[in-house]
Amino acid sequence: MKKRGIALALALFMLLANGAAAAASAPAELPAQAQLASRFEQPAFDVSAKAAVLMELESGEILYQKQAQQELPIASITKVMTLLLTMEAIEAGKISLQDTVPISEHAYSMGGSQIWLEPGEVFTLEELIKAICVSSANDAAVAVAEYVGGSEPVFVEMMNQKARQLGLSHTHFANACGLDAEGHYSSAQDVAILSCEMLKNHPQITNYTTIWMDSLRNGETQLLNTNRLLKQYAGITGLKTGTTGKAGVCITASATRDGLSLVAVILGCASSEERFADATALLDYGFANFESAALPSADSLPQSLAVTGGTESEVKLDLEGLPQTVLVKKGEKDALTLDSALPESVQAPVQAGQNIGNVTLKVGGQTLGSFPVTAESTVEKMDFSIAFGLLLKAAAQF
Repeated sequence: MKKRGIALALALFMLLANGAAAAASAPAELPAQAQLASRFEQPAFDVSAKAAVLMELESGEILYQKQAQQELPIASITKVMTLLLTMEAIEAGKISLQDTVPISEHAYSMGGSQIWLEPGEVFTLEELIKAICVSSANDAAVAVAEYVGGSEPVFVEMMNQKARQLGLSHTHFANACGLDAEGHYSSAQDVAILSCEMLKNHPQITNYTTIWMDSLRNGETQLLNTNRLLKQYAGITGLKTGTTGKAGVCITASATRDGLSLVAVILGCASSEERFADATALLDYGFANFESAALPSADSLPQSLAVTGGTESEVKLDLEGLPQTVLVKKGEKDALTLDSALPESVQAPVQAGQNIGNVTLKVGGQTLGSFPVTAESTVEKMDFSIAFGLLLKAAAQF
């Protein structure tokens, strides 16, 4: 048994020597993130809106666009950002749905769509969120903004900061409700990104955006949803309508069918009929031509990799960076394949999260995206002090 311990220590020293020789051939690190390549052609049909975008929720892939980056007023679609910041504050534990929200003179003074709030009235935050989502109430939106930010001007700065954080380069807010104002604008593409951010990270908002009718003040105030697609379109989940003199008639419409979620943004229509017709046309196009497909099984990919010159002989691989689903044209899902590009071994030291190689997703031979494969744990480099310590430990056992 003593000979076995000495042999183990000698093997560790040999491993050190071999590791030094292999260090020069260690693979270069790959980028930490990879995104699916855009590969879908613009369809030939047109919509009546000044600007429009159809976006797939999970990938952010644009399936249709018209003047997608044109800066335009967006009316009450503004409230998607107001709601996003509110949901973030709730999830951060700063506020709760059952908090009581006082109504200020400023909130009371809002024109346009409203629930006729009176100064001094008190509503729960959830009631005001419902009023925003269902009836697009400007007074409720401003009351919520004041509660979350302390004042509407402070909240507006929060809105613009969030817009910058999301990369909405064609967006600037001047108020929390969407009334026409100088310097208040966005684009169809930015609205689509904002809508996807809301739906992906705060899907509970659809508990309110799918309400057709409700009431407040013990039934005295009736709420009727401004989004007629709730009654007309299968799978609709929201999200927000908007109408002002400068913005025209607008909507960001979200819908899900068979695991595929889409967002259709329509800005600057001449009528409500055109708005809903355009949104319907875009959603119909998306659902008719695309599907969300599960990735091929990753079971055939290596689960671990040999480590040279380390305190462990192998390291487990982390494949969590792979998406769960991928957007494909209908009929393409059976052609999806996964190809790995991994070295035979990796040189110690290896850090947890270190990029080891990559996996490429293809459909019919065409590359959709490349995703990193990382080390699941840390493997220290074997040195003489560690080897000697192991030798002493082994010897002490005999």
